[in-house]
Amino acid sequence: MVKARSPRSIWMKSWLSDKTKFGHLPLISELRNNNPEDFKNYLRIDGTTFDFLLDLIGPLIQKEDTIMRESIPPEQRLLATLTFLATGMSYQRLKFSTAISASSLCEIIPETCDAIFKVLKKDYLTFPKNKNEWQSISKGFKDQWQVINCGGALDGKHVRIIPPKDSGAHFYNYKGFYSMVLMALVNSNYEFIYVDIGKNGRCSDGGVIEHTTFYKKLLAGTLDLPNNYETEENLNFSFLADDAFALHNHVLKPYPGSGVTHEERIFNYRLARGRNVVENAFGLLTSRFRVLHTAINMSPDNIKKVVLAICALHNFLRKTSNSYASNKTFDKEDTNTHEIINNGDWRNEAADITEIQKLVQRNAHSDAKINRNNYKQFYNEKGKVDWQEEMLQKGKA
Repeated sequence: MVKARSPRSIWMKSWLSDKTKFGHLPLISELRNNNPEDFKNYLRIDGTTFDFLLDLIGPLIQKEDTIMRESIPPEQRLLATLTFLATGMSYQRLKFSTAISASSLCEIIPETCDAIFKVLKKDYLTFPKNKNEWQSISKGFKDQWQVINCGGALDGKHVRIIPPKDSGAHFYNYKGFYSMVLMALVNSNYEFIYVDIGKNGRCSDGGVIEHTTFYKKLLAGTLDLPNNYETEENLNFSFLADDAFALHNHVLKPYPGSGVTHEERIFNYRLARGRNVVENAFGLLTSRFRVLHTAINMSPDNIKKVVLAICALHNFLRKTSNSYASNKTFDKEDTNTHEIINNGDWRNEAADITEIQKLVQRNAHSDAKINRNNYKQFYNEKGKVDWQEEMLQKGKA
């Protein structure tokens, strides 16, 4: 007797095969044509900028059709990825709005994020290559924040993750959750000029910076920073940091403790005012890309791709889209007193991304202390601004 052949398994669920009917494409088309503001709020990008981005990365994410099925076109891949980044929605939920299976999304989103970063980094997330480019960044800080010889503001944040299986406490940080550390250097215009993601959250103090290529080049003297004879007041070209970082010949951080002198408080105020850009940059990043509000459930390598893509998109949208950040987005100072009178809109939406742990105080090299003291003297004398004393009196510094 011939055994009856079992029914052939279905390649995919029927509703997944008709994305124009069951996916979010009809809604996206409706929003774009008739409700552009809702389109922007949904994807965190306006229609014109979406098309520009699609033209840039389309060739990298285009797949060939097979005998078994048609490939998912680049537009749908990008839409699914931007929806994931903007919402943090799980693949199991995202499949219902995209009509793309969770298993396909698991491949599509990391691939598209990788393409976004690779395409955008060369024009929108560029690291300074020479003295002139460092001086250009420094000019921005002087013009906007009245700090001199500054190559950027440093900071680090913990990105929540679901830890890989069998990883134990490897990613468990000092705040009691699992994370990977995002380190960043930000310019005066709230844009990232260097990012590093991947160090496990267990390495939770400011020493994590020492594992980055940026810091290794800084120690090796290969960043091609301006020489002292090329800087204002012949002071060391420096980066602005906080207590999570070690004092260095080229890294300025606040004077610690409650017993600081008046002059040290002035220096700390001027430093903090310049560093405000990195807090605002991280704040805008997390308010626009709400995947950072979730514990990202991916492999560490794919989490890197997601976070790098977000940072590149942030810079891309800062430069190409007027709707990404308005005048109300960032903290606003009074033009006369320079006191912050309006908190940035991002503070209403941003996730509370945990800062890296403050560094256990180590005895800095005497040259680093001398450099900070020289800047302290400058900001209290030749480089003082009219409002700094009043800010101290008001307790704003």
